Amino acid sequence: MAVAIGTIPLLIAVAIRDARLLSLGLPMLAVAVAVAAGVARVVARRAARPVEELAEAAGRLGTGDPRPVGRRYGVTEIDQVADGLDSAGRRVTHLLTADRELAIDASHQLRTPLTALSMRLEEMIAAAGDPEVVREEGTAALAQAERLADVVTQLLSPARRVGAVSVGRGGIDQVVSQQMTEWEPAFRRAGRKMVLTGDPGLEAYFTPGGLAQVIATLLDNALMHGAGTVTIRRSQSARSVVIEVEDEGGGVPAELVSRIFERSVSGRPEGTGLGLSLARTMAAADGGRIVLARRKPPVFAVFLPRNPPAGQGQQARTGPA
Repeated sequence: MAVAIGTIPLLIAVAIRDARLLSLGLPMLAVAVAVAAGVARVVARRAARPVEELAEAAGRLGTGDPRPVGRRYGVTEIDQVADGLDSAGRRVTHLLTADRELAIDASHQLRTPLTALSMRLEEMIAAAGDPEVVREEGTAALAQAERLADVVTQLLSPARRVGAVSVGRGGIDQVVSQQMTEWEPAFRRAGRKMVLTGDPGLEAYFTPGGLAQVIATLLDNALMHGAGTVTIRRSQSARSVVIEVEDEGGGVPAELVSRIFERSVSGRPEGTGLGLSLARTMAAADGGRIVLARRKPPVFAVFLPRNPPAGQGQQARTGPA
């Protein structure tokens, strides 16, 4: 286009000298203008395409579709915008995944205390004519309702979501006994029992609610997948307090041993595969760990630190779970 405009003064000068040259130059000018206009349209379309694609990607991201842009255009500024959109898409994907997992984990964590509370209320109804039993079961139901509220508080806690939980030193016996009391009706109905052995009075660093959830998961796992008497054993080493949960069932299938703590892995088709994965996460949040100590008969061991976790000084003693 600039060439065509620059040619006009030259044609005027030519026309002054010779009109015949002007008659030849005008068609050439028209052709040049048409070619320039065509080139301009092509260049404009090519320049506009990246902007249109980036606008489309931004629109998708705004509706919750985090698909990446997927290409670069060789223009520094436009490629920087594409990089920014792809980075935002990855963050949105991470947040959506975290929200889904939080909802699934919350439903699983709430199921256990709700089931225990329901069983206590059923016991109260069945013993309506015995005030002593009603009083005892009512007290247990109230304790479970309080633990249910504690679970909800933990789920909503920003500290738990970012892994910044502050653990404290406390005795494990109260938490273990509480869980045995909570699960006793379920085991009694199944014709099974629980036995507590080992060293009493052991202390470690943990959060009562987190440890309660871990033990509840192991007892639930033993009730659903195991058989016979469940033995809860307490011991300690130089660095850890160890809580072992053992039952008399057939154990963990050999093909699942290496994957038993993975999310969505279960020994039964109807299982959710969330319990042990969630238990491992909660134990790790307290600075501990959980392992499959023996495949058959199955023994799951929870290791709790006897010393403060790295970067954390002495904390207040833990209270009831």
